[in-house]
Amino acid sequence: MAKRASRKDHARHVRVDFRRNRQKPPRRKQWVVPDEQNELAEDTITCESIRAKGELSRRRTVAHRTEPDQAARNHTASGTVVAVRGQYVEVDDGRRIWPCTVRRVLRTRLIRERSPVVVGDRVSFAVVADSKGVLNEGVIERVHPRRTSLSRSQGRQTHMIAANVDQVLIVVSIREPMIKPHLIDRYLVAAHAGRLPAVICVNKVDLDHQGQAPALVERYARLGYPALATSAVTGDRVDALRTLLAGKVTLLAGQSGVGKSSLLNVVQPGLNLRTARVSTTTEKGLHTTTTAVWIKLQAGGAVIDTPGIRALDVAVVPIHELEMHFVEFVDRLAHCRYPNCIHIHEDDCAIKKAVEAGQIDPSRYDSYRELFPELSEASSYEHIRVKGGMK
Repeated sequence: MAKRASRKDHARHVRVDFRRNRQKPPRRKQWVVPDEQNELAEDTITCESIRAKGELSRRRTVAHRTEPDQAARNHTASGTVVAVRGQYVEVDDGRRIWPCTVRRVLRTRLIRERSPVVVGDRVSFAVVADSKGVLNEGVIERVHPRRTSLSRSQGRQTHMIAANVDQVLIVVSIREPMIKPHLIDRYLVAAHAGRLPAVICVNKVDLDHQGQAPALVERYARLGYPALATSAVTGDRVDALRTLLAGKVTLLAGQSGVGKSSLLNVVQPGLNLRTARVSTTTEKGLHTTTTAVWIKLQAGGAVIDTPGIRALDVAVVPIHELEMHFVEFVDRLAHCRYPNCIHIHEDDCAIKKAVEAGQIDPSRYDSYRELFPELSEASSYEHIRVKGGMK
């Protein structure tokens, strides 16, 4: 009842004429075949009649919209999606955040992607009035083409996580949870396959009692990837990280518990993002970030904080392209003896020789050997894909 009442507040019902083709009286209908007319049929013919429409029947009732509704229908805006919470989407138009829904036809058209609207999308939306006639809500009508996107796939379904990013910040930790260099390499393959620049951040160096961080940073810096070791506790290299993030849209990727939210709280004081301690028994983090969220930076640009990912499968990368996503392999591929060399069991392989000579890090080569068999067979596990063009 409340809903009906709210509609009447913004519309008045009036009587209007039908279109002219509705006013012409219909022709007289012959209800029986002439040669079969009997007494009952004659009574029927004499009793049944169809009269022309009178003044009352020539009119119909319509709802005439009042000014707030008319203004709402004509008011359109555009903005950036900053959060997706179930069926509701938050859109920032540069002045305020609009709570929006997604027009059903748009959801239906993009149902195969399972994510018609994601954080980072540029969208156009129509502003509509709430029950009190205030223009306070929106309906998303168009999603603009995405420059880049990060998606998680399972089987034949794809779940988009974020769009229109300029770079990926791969965050790992020395301890709690323990560092996993092979996981870094998986992220790098995904980023390189999508032509997205990657930055490596080794966090929690205040727990680096064995001094592993400098060698790890140097390993990736030699390959051309910006890399730094940070601590949200001591503030080490936080200024350098702030500089790398300024003026760009950066997606944060990494396991739960590596300190993504803690770093953001230090990079921009006042965010007060929720954090949690890592389990002492499993050394696995808890999901404090449950959905991707767009966060504006005071230095310019933005970061997209995403839920932690404990495993990464790059099965969407074609197996014949895997070697191209290890940047230190590229210049040596032409020197392999066999043109279809897979760099694992062949003789006279330039990649294997470079590993033996210390020109390619053995740990990186192990990551390649670990990924290759995964790509050689169809995988039904959950995986992430980064796609799009470099800005």
